[in-house]
Amino acid sequence: MLIPHGAVIALVDGEDWQILRNSGTEAEPELVEIATPELVESNHGSGGRHAVSSANPSGNQRDEDAHAAAVAEWLNRQVQDHKIEQLVVIAPPRTLGELRHHYSKAVERAVIGELAKDFMDRQPPQIIAALRSK
Repeated sequence: MLIPHGAVIALVDGEDWQILRNSGTEAEPELVEIATPELVESNHGSGGRHAVSSANPSGNQRDEDAHAAAVAEWLNRQVQDHKIEQLVVIAPPRTLGELRHHYSKAVERAVIGELAKDFMDRQPPQIIAALRSK
């Protein structure tokens, strides 16, 4: 996958996240970290779950879902405000699924690629290589 100039890459896991922007070209991407804003993690997932069972996750899982929902909310605002035009999301499969539950239609259109892997704390060359091999 090529990463267009100006595209934003969101690296997300169940507890943390990081935002990068390609300040280079498609041929020679240069990923630069953007300051990651603090999130309000009040939305505890897509289902309003309370009891703990295999169908109703523990408090930790609800916290991870709330984190994904808060990231998606931030992405929704950024796309709506035209601060993000093209978006690549890299997250573990479960987190990626939870993010998708909260995307607006505009974010769905802005997403140019996804990678279902945990890539938090990876260096830009590793991220670029993984996206190029996709």
